Amino acid sequence: MPLVSKEWVRTKIVCTIGPQTQSVDMLKKLYGAGMRCARMNFSHGSHEYHAQTIANVRSAMSEVKGICAIMLDTKGPEIRSGKLEGGEAKVEQGTEFTLKYFPDDPQGVQNKGNSSWVAHDYANLHNVLDVGKEICIDDGLLSLTVLRIEGTNVVCKVNNSVALGETKGINLPNTPVDLPAITEKDKSDLIFGVQQGVDLIAASFVRKADDVRDIRKVLGLPGRNIMIFSKIESQEGLDNFDEILAVSDGIMVARGDLGIEIPIQKVYLAQKMIIDKCNHAGKPVITATQMLESMIVNPRPTRAEVTDVANAVVQGTDCVMLSGETAKGKWPVECVKMMAEICRTAESSLDYVQEYLRMRTCTLEHPQFKDRPNAVQESVASSVVKTALDIDAAILMALSHTGATARAVAKYKPSMPCFTITPSEQTARQLCLSRGVYPRVVGSMIGSEQILAHNCSKLIKEGVISEGDICVCSHGDNHSSPGSTSVMKVVVAKSVV
Repeated sequence: MPLVSKEWVRTKIVCTIGPQTQSVDMLKKLYGAGMRCARMNFSHGSHEYHAQTIANVRSAMSEVKGICAIMLDTKGPEIRSGKLEGGEAKVEQGTEFTLKYFPDDPQGVQNKGNSSWVAHDYANLHNVLDVGKEICIDDGLLSLTVLRIEGTNVVCKVNNSVALGETKGINLPNTPVDLPAITEKDKSDLIFGVQQGVDLIAASFVRKADDVRDIRKVLGLPGRNIMIFSKIESQEGLDNFDEILAVSDGIMVARGDLGIEIPIQKVYLAQKMIIDKCNHAGKPVITATQMLESMIVNPRPTRAEVTDVANAVVQGTDCVMLSGETAKGKWPVECVKMMAEICRTAESSLDYVQEYLRMRTCTLEHPQFKDRPNAVQESVASSVVKTALDIDAAILMALSHTGATARAVAKYKPSMPCFTITPSEQTARQLCLSRGVYPRVVGSMIGSEQILAHNCSKLIKEGVISEGDICVCSHGDNHSSPGSTSVMKVVVAKSVV
């Protein structure tokens, strides 16, 4: 069976863009190292700042002639700590630490905290907490136990010493909260994202299907083609996962908050369940949080981090994500290069015939398979991958308006790259999150024979394939109608003058 060129990495890499990496020059370097999606964390930064990031990503892609998705990650209905004097405070174990709410300054911009207190932005915190309850700040880096409630102030005992940074997430394990599914800030950010033409929304703290529907309503008609990736970060999100997956375009395994909201030893099981169900549904899944965390400071990752990334790849994740590693770390480009190498090595260990057979069996055993509206497309995609495996094809090629055909092919984890030809630049960018899919944009989809021949010829010139290599292709009968994929054909690659 032909091996994919050693340069190909099937698993896609999402990079969080921060002050360290916002420049056009750094974005070009990240793309060259393997970044295929630029994530903007709207828990931080102004609209002006993020607009500049978006403009820089587009400038960088224009210069390198690359394709890179742009993701808007919402703040969501979360609780955050405020600003600190000097940007950091040393909190000592055994001391008292108070969480304060300022109605006119919930972010603590004017009321900066210190080693004994910090502001927060949840007005009802003092009402939902009881004495003895646990509070976790910054992904559990700081653990507090509630000692007493004094008006709106929550006085706590510090369970461990830590250097606390500012504007960190606050979790309340086993404490129900009355936060709205979408905050006013989220609505403003989503509308901004539509105006800026982002490709993806990472929806924070999704707990039920209606949360996704509410986001879709805010996006409205202008944002109807933006994909929504639901972030699973709570027990409630896990309990309602099937209904959330059904209305989402993709899923993010947000292990930071999830590892606080549920026992940390169960995060692995949750991750495996989520990846399996996303694979079976043919929807892309991102594995995120602390994947190469030590590389924020160190030039090399720990052995455990390398194993963690590789394990996610073997489990079937479509994407792996870097957060602080690229947003504020000392080694952003090296991080992406390292992650790409880990993914490439893990991918080489898989038995792709068995991967196909496993997924095919799961699909056929689904009780409603034949009644699905995409049953024909699914069958064609399965046949494309099986044929390619049987005849040792060099590549797959799919003509797709919406990307659905490419995602259906990607579901079966082919060993060879799937080049997807689409007239939509947004579809091409969104396909940057599907494993093993490499998008290309064309001006028109009229004339499938010519499109296939022309792109095979281009791949020969680029050295991706050779004259006479076999390509297995899929497209529809009506080349102007999305969703009509019903044709599979085998093409011998030839140079076209």
